[in-house]
Amino acid sequence: MQALLELLPLVAFIVAYKAGGIYVATGALMAAMAVLLLVDWVRTRRIPPLHGISAALVFAFGALTLLLHDERFIQLKPTVFFWAVGIAFLASHWLGAKPLAQRLMSAAVGESLGQVARADWLKLNLAWVAFYLVMGAANLAVVSNYSQDTWVNFKVYGITAATLVFVVAQSLWLTRRAGPESAVAPGPEGRP
Repeated sequence: MQALLELLPLVAFIVAYKAGGIYVATGALMAAMAVLLLVDWVRTRRIPPLHGISAALVFAFGALTLLLHDERFIQLKPTVFFWAVGIAFLASHWLGAKPLAQRLMSAAVGESLGQVARADWLKLNLAWVAFYLVMGAANLAVVSNYSQDTWVNFKVYGITAATLVFVVAQSLWLTRRAGPESAVAPGPEGRP
């Protein structure tokens, strides 16, 4: 259910784009983000940080797009989001008890969480930093070199597919790190 709710803004954007163009899609995206935040609040009495950041950027860049009638603002929103989140992941190396990747992906390893070494969490965290840097740059490249239709397809399908593949790969890597072989710490001679 949560995954479907998170797709609502993306679905609203693509449907509205096909029906009425970039400005209608921008308005639909803004409305869908407001609905997502409302559902978050009603269900849990809190707004997840990533939803809050994304919504703030959608509202700001969407308003600029509509007020100035300039699509470049909404096209730059993904890059700003990716790079802001990438900076947050990087900063979490030094701020807080756990890196951001550990806080967000701990559900992937369940009870084995304590068995994943901090060094592995830090590697995972850096992988997210790199992913967000690359995705932000890719968005800029598509905006600068391709048509609006191509950018919309990249935003809706390309970014979604890349994120899904990356999350699955990260989850598999993390699950292997939390496997039973790491459950027993080796003794002084390297034996359990």
